[in-house]
Amino acid sequence: MTRLLLRLFVKNSDDIGNPKARSAIGKLSGIVGIIANLLLFAGKLAAGLLSGSVSITADAMNNLSDASSSIVTFAGFKLAEKPADEDHPYGHARFEYLSGLAVAALIIVIGFELAKTSVEKILNPTSVTFSGLTVAILLGSIGVKLWLAVFNHTLGKKIHSGALNATAADSRNDCITTAAVLLAGVLGYFTSWQVDGYAGLAVALFILWSGAKLAKETINPLLGEAASPELQALIVDYISANPKVLGYHDLMVHDYGPGQRFASLHVEMDQREDPLLCHEIIDDIERECLQSHNIHLVIHYDPVVTDDPERNRLLAETHDILKAIDSRLHAHDFRMVKGDGHTNLIFDVVLPSDMLKEKKKIQKTLEQELSEREKTKIYTVITFDPAAFNQ
Repeated sequence: MTRLLLRLFVKNSDDIGNPKARSAIGKLSGIVGIIANLLLFAGKLAAGLLSGSVSITADAMNNLSDASSSIVTFAGFKLAEKPADEDHPYGHARFEYLSGLAVAALIIVIGFELAKTSVEKILNPTSVTFSGLTVAILLGSIGVKLWLAVFNHTLGKKIHSGALNATAADSRNDCITTAAVLLAGVLGYFTSWQVDGYAGLAVALFILWSGAKLAKETINPLLGEAASPELQALIVDYISANPKVLGYHDLMVHDYGPGQRFASLHVEMDQREDPLLCHEIIDDIERECLQSHNIHLVIHYDPVVTDDPERNRLLAETHDILKAIDSRLHAHDFRMVKGDGHTNLIFDVVLPSDMLKEKKKIQKTLEQELSEREKTKIYTVITFDPAAFNQ
């Protein structure tokens, strides 16, 4: 069914690098979600009103919130299509994240209202009329939600969309909540237990938990979370594959929404190489990274000395001292300037966030131990780099 819908409504659906194809897939998910959830809402609301079950009504409202979420998802993908303009030179792809945040807020509000209704039902329980029609509607809902979970998971995996993956997880979780509602109805029918209000409260709490989780997932990229290990590995592996690249550091990734990722990186190359050749290599890497991975990469060229035994020895000693302080410390971009009475060492040190207050101590330890080893005065000029950019 998923392949059929893609073939009917999305042109070039396999060209996921094309922003238009990506947007069309996202909008297809939204439209299907709107139709399916509105039908489920109508069926469950009728069953809830006829049976007097607050848990079924709560589950119906959950489907209404899902339909609203699908509307927001559709609008988010539609707005994310807008090209870059003078006021937004990085494009509008973050609308996809904003739509997720709006969905989360809507889910949380509905969850609070349902929790309030369920508590009232617990305090003032009433009998529930349960019928074969109600069972059929709930079982049908579970089947539809299972299909929606698979449908959205397939699309989310296809275009690497966190929003669609979250929608898939939400549909999967709805299967669990509807099953809980069905179980409560069966128990109430065959026993004297008044569990309808408790089941409704459980559904409401689950909705609140899902909304809070979704809010966190959508807020993080808006606040500027660190690049995922997979994305960092993708860029680093691609860079390291070039035989002229001796090292790299300070990888920074800025996410302006799916398809709008910008990254900067320092690349070390032997200073004996022709600078024009190095510049050509860097240009090729940047261009190929954009074409192959849709990442706008900017590389800073760092020429390094590799044939100076004294410089290499001091670098090795610096690494030894840093590792003795903390195994996570690492030096790069290492330069040496010799003078008559002392030697200056200029380099960067990768510093974990929990050691920010240790900068002066690290520098003092390095200067003391290096001076003792070299039998001459060593001064260090250190730039401390965040570990988040140097994994």
